[in-house]
Amino acid sequence: MKLHWSPRSPFVRKIMIAANEHGLADRLELMRTVVHPETVNEALVADNPLSKLPTLVLDDGTSLYDSRVICEYFDLISRVTPLFPAASQGRFAALRDQALGDGMLDILLMLLVERVKPQSQQSPKLIVAINRKIEASLHRLETDIGTIALRPFDIGHVAIGAALLYLDFRFQTDNWHGGHPNLSAWHQTFCRRPSVVASPVSDD
Repeated sequence: MKLHWSPRSPFVRKIMIAANEHGLADRLELMRTVVHPETVNEALVADNPLSKLPTLVLDDGTSLYDSRVICEYFDLISRVTPLFPAASQGRFAALRDQALGDGMLDILLMLLVERVKPQSQQSPKLIVAINRKIEASLHRLETDIGTIALRPFDIGHVAIGAALLYLDFRFQTDNWHGGHPNLSAWHQTFCRRPSVVASPVSDD
C-alpha cells in the first residue's frame, strides 16, 4: 500500500497512530506529498481529486480518503482489536469523539493559515470564533475525559490525541495544558503509547 504522506500533517499522524496500533505501519510505502490550501498538487489529484492528505493507494490501485475511511480500512484488514467498536460496545461514543478530534484539527488548520497571513489580511472575527470553539472543545474534554478514559482504546482516543498533539506542535504558546489538568494528564499517558511514540511529527 502507498500512502501520500507528510511528516507534519496531523491527519497523517492520526492514521499512522492507527496503523501502528494495528501493526500495519511496515506495510505502508510512504510517498512524500506536498499540499497547500491555495494550490493543487496535480500528481495527487490522480489519486484524490480533493488534493488532500492522507490518501492511501491500495495494491490494486484503489484510492481511499480521508483519515476516517483509512482508519476504518485498517480495522478491516487487521487481526487486532478494532478501533471502531460494534454498536453495542460504544461505537457512537467513539465516532462522536472522532468527530470532535477531527473537527478540532479542521479549525486549527484554518487558524494556522490565518495566523501566517500578514496582519492586515487576517480576519479578527474568524480568529476569535476559532479560538472560542477550541476552548469550548477543550472544556468539554476536560469535563468528559474521565469517562472517555474508561473505554477500551478506540478511534475517538486516537482523534482526540492527534488534535492535542497538533496543539502542542503548532500552538505551543497557547498553553492549553495549564487550564485543563485532567485532559493534560490523560494526554501525557496517550503520548507514551508505543503507537504514538512510533508516529513522530517534524516540521521539514
